[in-house]
Amino acid sequence: MPRFGYARVSSTDQDLTIQLEKLTAAGCQVVRSEKLSGKSADDRPELATVMQFLREGDELVVVRLDRLGRSTRDVLNLVHELDQRGASLRILDPELTTGGDVGRIVVTVLGMVAEMERKFILERQRAGIEAAKVRGIYAGVGRVKSVPDEEIRRRHAQGEGPTQIAKALGIGRTSVYRAISQAVKLELDPDVPDCEA
Repeated sequence: MPRFGYARVSSTDQDLTIQLEKLTAAGCQVVRSEKLSGKSADDRPELATVMQFLREGDELVVVRLDRLGRSTRDVLNLVHELDQRGASLRILDPELTTGGDVGRIVVTVLGMVAEMERKFILERQRAGIEAAKVRGIYAGVGRVKSVPDEEIRRRHAQGEGPTQIAKALGIGRTSVYRAISQAVKLELDPDVPDCEA
């Protein structure tokens, strides 16, 4: 039975090596890969190419189900298309195949779990961003502050001006104004979480 491997990572800075090695070790004669988000099957040209080549008795192999799709509907549509072609899906971790009825049920459940997990990750990410914003350490692009706000406030309290502080610390004046503004908010409402807390 011919096996076609499909590997995917979500961004260009991630590595495909482990997936490619596992797919080759699983006996895949052809392995296609891409570095895309995977939110929709329509946005994955390499997967579409693999799907075009699958014939009756062939097997599409992925390392984990979330490499195939992020939504249950997406995964079920792909499994249905494989069924229509007489092909099946094999997942290496955990090991299962849609070659039988039980495998289809398990894939459906795993697809729902993967979708829920993605939603939980996004919720935790949003909560973390909100907490970081409240603490004044979220820059919007994942940048970590190079100078603690406490140092800016200390210098300002000693009479240094924003331009002087910015030059001395090698930061932009906007960062200085932001730290000073946060200090004023803390004086007006002590219940606001401090940036350094």
